[in-house]
Amino acid sequence: MPPDQLELDRRHELAEFLRSRRARLSPEEAGLPRGARRRTPGLRREEVAMLAGTSREWYTWLEQGRDINVSVQVLESLARVLRLGADEREHLFLLALRQPPPVETFTQPIISPTVHQFLDHLEKTPACVVDARMNVVMQNAAHCAVFGDYGARPEKERNLIWRLFTSPFPRQINVAWEKVAQVFIARFRAGYARFINDPWWTEQIAELSRISPEFRELWARHDVFNLSDGQKTLHHGEAGDLVFDFLWLQTVDASDLQLLIHIPHSNTDTASILERLLSGELLPPADTEGGHS
Repeated sequence: MPPDQLELDRRHELAEFLRSRRARLSPEEAGLPRGARRRTPGLRREEVAMLAGTSREWYTWLEQGRDINVSVQVLESLARVLRLGADEREHLFLLALRQPPPVETFTQPIISPTVHQFLDHLEKTPACVVDARMNVVMQNAAHCAVFGDYGARPEKERNLIWRLFTSPFPRQINVAWEKVAQVFIARFRAGYARFINDPWWTEQIAELSRISPEFRELWARHDVFNLSDGQKTLHHGEAGDLVFDFLWLQTVDASDLQLLIHIPHSNTDTASILERLLSGELLPPADTEGGHS
């Protein structure tokens, strides 16, 4: 399809979307009187324009699919006036600017019961839920057996980046600690770009830079990538090495949550060592706190 036609289709879809959202909103819901002569279902164009702080002419052109400039501020106003949900707001930005909306501050996402159930059903596959700050917010029994109970740790110790660069144990146990650190910090920076105005990130980065020369060096590289899979080897003092193929999965209903799944590598003793860990026959391959990053 020619580029010009694709652009026309995008503007047409944006126009149709705006009209449909306007039609579903009653004047009363927008804090306006209904009036006796109203024939238009929902709000009128001029009402949307007034509430959003734009001119009637500009908003009319937008609904007509014309090629006009649209700012982030105006889209945010339209999303507010039209009472768009999170998914609808993202859809509006993708249609209007071909990019997702900005994220100003971090909000702790809600983990659905289905995700919780999924983790439990993985049984002998260590898995956890990680938020955009790279905090471990949920883990299954297998993950606890290998990495320790993150829920029992202080809040700061539940952060994978903090743990990786401030505790000696990840460095001792991860066979290729430098590679793991590089991958995780590049992922951490990718998340930082979305929440750059959130003071938590500024404070965390400043403190890690002060404490850890390795963090300071890697952070200065400005590497950014979201590696979806890889391999990790952990050394267990009693049973040998545990070799995992790790996989990051994005949840659909909460874009700020990801699943980190460690799959025992085939042709190794990892699966049998996991069974012994889960049965309590072996202690976790870590410090006395019972875990590592």
